[in-house]
Amino acid sequence: MVLAELLQAAGLPAPAAAGGAQVASVVSNSRKAVEGSVFCCIVGGSADGHDFAAQAVEKGAVCVVAQRDLGLPCQLLVEDTRAAYGALCAAFNGFPADRLKMIAVTGTNGKTTVTTLIKQVLEYTGAKVGLIGTIQNEIGEVKLPAKFTTPEPDDLHGLLANMCRAGCEYAVMEASSQALDQNRLAGVTFQVGAFTNLSQDHLDYHGTLENYFQAKAKLFAQCRQAVTNLDCPYGRRIPQLAGIPVLTCSAQGEADLTASDICQRADGVSFTLCYRGERCPVDIKMPGLFSVYNVLSVAGVCLSLGLPLAVVAKGLCHCKGVYGRAEVLYSGDFTVICDFAHTPDALQNLLETIKPFVKRRLIVLFGCAGKRDRTKRPKMANTVADFADLMVISSDNPRDEDPYVILEDTVAGVRDRGVPYHLEVDRYYAIRWAIDEAGPGDVVVLCGKGHENYQAIDTCTVYFDEHEIVKRALEERRERP
Repeated sequence: MVLAELLQAAGLPAPAAAGGAQVASVVSNSRKAVEGSVFCCIVGGSADGHDFAAQAVEKGAVCVVAQRDLGLPCQLLVEDTRAAYGALCAAFNGFPADRLKMIAVTGTNGKTTVTTLIKQVLEYTGAKVGLIGTIQNEIGEVKLPAKFTTPEPDDLHGLLANMCRAGCEYAVMEASSQALDQNRLAGVTFQVGAFTNLSQDHLDYHGTLENYFQAKAKLFAQCRQAVTNLDCPYGRRIPQLAGIPVLTCSAQGEADLTASDICQRADGVSFTLCYRGERCPVDIKMPGLFSVYNVLSVAGVCLSLGLPLAVVAKGLCHCKGVYGRAEVLYSGDFTVICDFAHTPDALQNLLETIKPFVKRRLIVLFGCAGKRDRTKRPKMANTVADFADLMVISSDNPRDEDPYVILEDTVAGVRDRGVPYHLEVDRYYAIRWAIDEAGPGDVVVLCGKGHENYQAIDTCTVYFDEHEIVKRALEERRERP
């Protein structure tokens, strides 16, 4: 594509020096710049793209999009380089979001489950669907690795373009608060946006819970319709903020879409979906009241897309569940469950669901992340202590923070709770200890990693798959006399 044409398509003025240069890529990382790149200077938390613009030009960039004068050839000054970056990536890829029915889900907990189940329900109707999220990206049945929950604009629009080429009708994605705050979704219009819930998380980035909510709420300025959870206080604010048609959901009171006759089991939950006088039974293989709320969000989105309630209910009953979300890794004389819960709210939802079905002891292994909100650590420990008969406190992603300091922060609030605990900074040995400790009727819950197959330690990313570790620990336990 010719540079002047790209800038015009993105709604940006073409500098006099633009000429007829051919554009090979649109990037914000100077290391990815090549001959013919358009380089966008993004101001980040730890680095400023303006400092690397000259390097991009040396590597062949034909245009530099900046917020201040750098004295470079073919320089284009804009007020917001993040917004310009999104517009340029969309234009370079032929505006793929305009050719798809875009769906976004935001909230603290449930985004991965809700987006995955939306994809499965839509596929049940025969549609081809793309997915962008935390665990992986998917184009129909093709699975691709995911670096971020919500990709940067170049990766995002490239993925959407590939979905169009593959014949996808829908694209379902998670919208993280950081991505929304950083305008990674600038220029994308969503057919439906859903809000699941909000609780304490990412305050190291946003500072306050209100800032965190406002970042989430930015999504709905880009949506034609919204779905929200009225049982969450923040969810009740969406109809006033959105300014668009909103489908409301509740498992406790009145709403457009409700769940009644809820029956929880160790291996799942059944209930009745009620919408505009219609009632349809649903039975899913995912336990917990939080699963009911996730399903309400899924059903709300699908109804907003025009699907009949009966079709949505049947599609939900055919759903396969989600990898690393309340996933049973072993079920025998004792049980091992893996889940991504890593906030006080998510831990409470998970553990209060499992506790009633535990015959003997609930053994909970968890850790707190390094270089993240320290105020969450004692809250997480106290939440676990409310339900656990034995706590195993270990590492999650310590990053370059001293893991022993993290453990001390975590355990400080529960030393006087009377709940026994075992400290093991190495998560590998902590898992092995928990499984060796388990006896008949016990349930071992591994919290915090879920689908993740790595640990962030110091400045490195280390391969760490709890599915494999549990399998190996169980085999070694069986082999011992």
